[in-house]
Amino acid sequence: MTDQRVDAVVIGAGAGGLCAAARLAHGGLHTLVVDDKDRLGGRASTEEIDGFKVNIGAIAIEFGGVFEETFHTVGVPLDIRAPEPAASFFIDGKLIDVGRGGWSLLLGQLTKQASRILEKFADARTGNLPDGRQSTEDWLKTYTSNAMVHAIFRNLCAAIFACNAAELPARAFLTYFTSKGAFKKFGFCPQGTIGVWNALGGAIRRNGDIWLSTPATQIHVDAGRVTGVTVTRNGAPVRIETDLVISNAGPKTTVALAGDAAFPPAYVAKVRNDLRPAANIVINVASREPLIDHPGIVTFGKTRRLCNMANLSATCPELAPPGWHLYVAYAVPVPALGDFDSDTEVALALADLREQFANFDQAKILSIRVMRDDWPAQRSCAGYDLPRETGIEGLWCVGDAVKQYGNGGTQACAETAKLVTDAILAGRLRVHAGRV
Repeated sequence: MTDQRVDAVVIGAGAGGLCAAARLAHGGLHTLVVDDKDRLGGRASTEEIDGFKVNIGAIAIEFGGVFEETFHTVGVPLDIRAPEPAASFFIDGKLIDVGRGGWSLLLGQLTKQASRILEKFADARTGNLPDGRQSTEDWLKTYTSNAMVHAIFRNLCAAIFACNAAELPARAFLTYFTSKGAFKKFGFCPQGTIGVWNALGGAIRRNGDIWLSTPATQIHVDAGRVTGVTVTRNGAPVRIETDLVISNAGPKTTVALAGDAAFPPAYVAKVRNDLRPAANIVINVASREPLIDHPGIVTFGKTRRLCNMANLSATCPELAPPGWHLYVAYAVPVPALGDFDSDTEVALALADLREQFANFDQAKILSIRVMRDDWPAQRSCAGYDLPRETGIEGLWCVGDAVKQYGNGGTQACAETAKLVTDAILAGRLRVHAGRV
């Protein structure tokens, strides 16, 4: 076994890990990122299939907020293009652009109870929120029984949080739409989502390194402090000495790497009992004929499992060979936070696509990925997040199992990275000042 020493090790090259590593490297810490995959991005990466750049998970990157700020902070470009219009609803075969009218325009066309629902959104903005026990579905039932409104709310929960309205706390739903980004403005990367991760990789390599195809096999802890990480590199074990480890592998894997005995029992209990992994189904589709003219993301009304679909090549034609249209559709199983039959759920999603688009059968399905279990859409559903602190000094978690309450997507992962690295860098400055 060979030994090395670095200031910080980041396990996992997903959104949270790369944002954290870039911030640490920019802050002066020699940082090493390790990942068992052969490319950056984790569950939000990109692969090439038949000449198409196909995204594995996340596709849309929000403008503004912590994610964009990360790129400005570390000095790398954020190459994303905004579709116009960005988001619409596809209901009964008709597109409804709510970019200007928002919730008021949409709900006003569907239910006489729109004003009551909108009042509750206004209340939520002032901090008057339901407790975390009531589901979004049950909360909505107290104001309307309109089936289409319930279908839209279900598909919004599915598209953003990878769960059903019956599974998501209403408090988390309202928090996201009243005080978080809520995907008001977003874009697609013309290299595929991996393009934004490659840019962050450049920032990391200025003061560190990235080892791909290099799984972490053990986190070393002594007397309640992290002391290093062992990885397998080129078939051989390498021990990296460090007093700072950030894990983007999820709390469950983090505990497995260090061993239950290294953690406070209360933290291990939280990992075992509180995490709620959320599942979805990602269907990448190529078509000679356009399926829909909308250039951004459409959210559907009444469907079995399908929640939304993005028209990627309308804004980023580089993602598809000439003469082809590239789409990605998302579906969420029932249940999304429990066990389900993948084949049945995929079949229901495909039935939805055929029902929504009369010419769907002429399209070519490039890939169908069911994201679940240890490779889920979200490592924990919003409202069921764990702390970023692990109870071990120098060992932190980032990513979509330790989000701020009610947040979601890559924006939430970037936020966890900022919170953790700000605390780390501030602590090191205090120690340095004390020594001076």
